[in-house]
Amino acid sequence: QVTLVESGGGLVQPGGSLTLSCAASGFSSDSNGIGWFRQAPGKEREGVSCLSSGDGSTYYAYFVEGRFTISRDNAKNTVYLQMNSLKPEDTAVYYCATGSCTSGGSVWYTVENWGEGTPVTVSS
Repeated sequence: QVTLVESGGGLVQPGGSLTLSCAASGFSSDSNGIGWFRQAPGKEREGVSCLSSGDGSTYYAYFVEGRFTISRDNAKNTVYLQMNSLKPEDTAVYYCATGSCTSGGSVWYTVENWGEGTPVTVSS
């Protein structure tokens, strides 16, 4: 059974930075990707970034490309999302997920497991 626990969310000013963490347990090699979604108030959940377990390839949604960086510490079974140059429109609950990545615009092809989410608010 896969368990994903996010942390690191909070309030940050526009232009600031924040790093989210996702501690994963029971992560199966059958799930070839791990990463992040987000859901803003009143909007649908959207893929943000995915890291392929097989070759380490990373995928980003166009709206975070160049600002967010996904990485993984295999020894700690933890995935990180470094978020820089944050904008008010980045305000959302950020969810860790496992599944499969895609190079298409949606970033994710399938999703198998979800975390509970951690809220991020970008506001002055």
